[in-house]
Amino acid sequence: MQFASPAELSPIPEAEAPRNCPLCPRLVVFREECRDEHPGWWNAPVPAFGDRNAWLAIVGLAPGKHGANRTGRPFTGDYAGELLYATLLKFGLAEGTYGADPSDGLQLKGAVILNAVKCLPPANKPEPREIATCRNYFEAALATLPNVRVLVALGQIAHVAAAKALGVKPSFGHGSEVAAPDGRILLSSYHCSRYNQNTGRLNAAMFESVFERALALGGVSNGRGA
Repeated sequence: MQFASPAELSPIPEAEAPRNCPLCPRLVVFREECRDEHPGWWNAPVPAFGDRNAWLAIVGLAPGKHGANRTGRPFTGDYAGELLYATLLKFGLAEGTYGADPSDGLQLKGAVILNAVKCLPPANKPEPREIATCRNYFEAALATLPNVRVLVALGQIAHVAAAKALGVKPSFGHGSEVAAPDGRILLSSYHCSRYNQNTGRLNAAMFESVFERALALGGVSNGRGA
């Protein structure tokens, strides 16, 4: 089966990893295992999704096996995406209908989704050296998004990656807020994973409150601005 390259699907193609990125040996082995097991899945570094002129960057951990690793679009096809995209639609940061499929026509408005790690890690747990290696792509992505002034990190690993990219000390907590020297602001939320939602660690109201704060900080009344 012929697949597009990550760059061909991305709003920031110059910051994407190649489809067969060789930089993290453990992730390469796991990727090849997934390709053998599920040849019709994406099984490659997952590109950014959203608006190149975004003022808001949403930072995830890494692709989920049955979500982005399968579909090729961040948070698409797994439980976490249900809450994330419902929230983006509610606050005018997306338009269309989320159908858990890249062909659903959903578009982001004023927002872009990035991952701290682009490739699927075994057990959803990237190793520190893999996070550090992929930070090159994450920082390159931010560099191509000059209008981003607010970042929302989903989970502690995403928070640490974003904090390091912004040059601030990591201090994760749900609703935490820190300003970078250049004026960009990092907000954080518990990850919208199935586990966090099912255990009550995170609910829709908690999640929405972080995006309400992002809108206020960004000085916008809807996805594209006042």
